[in-house]
Amino acid sequence: MKCRQLMAASALALMVLAGCTTTGMGRGEMTTKGKPVEPVRFTWKSTDGGMSGTMVATLLDATYTGRFFQITRQTRHETLAPMWNGWSEGWNDWPYWSQPYPALYDATQFITHYTGKVVANLATSNGQRMRCRFHLGHPANGMTDGGQGECQLSGGGIISAVF
Repeated sequence: MKCRQLMAASALALMVLAGCTTTGMGRGEMTTKGKPVEPVRFTWKSTDGGMSGTMVATLLDATYTGRFFQITRQTRHETLAPMWNGWSEGWNDWPYWSQPYPALYDATQFITHYTGKVVANLATSNGQRMRCRFHLGHPANGMTDGGQGECQLSGGGIISAVF
């Protein structure tokens, strides 16, 4: 009898956890100097209400996958470490959302200044990179309520995105 109760409790726990999974889609357009505009499709999945999770960006000739995180005042420096893979820490080589502020933030300043935004670092299987930054429609609801932003490819190209 205890085995059945344990199995039933485990099944219920899995259903509850699955019920917290959220997904979403978005679209974008990539512009690259000297090339035609290219459509981009975004999908994301989260198990914490859209605060963090996985993201996929599909272009005509490549698929980028990786993690995304919403920055909050409680975000720890270590949490954002995967965002810097392949890029400079704090992305200080990529001008940020709020011009004319300087883009010379270390990770701690980055967290303080960009609370309520989402960042993502995606890569292809052969190591091409894409970094993304998004303004959320309603930061308290994470990615679930949508937003807009842009992504930059390591080989060139800027994507304007809406989700």
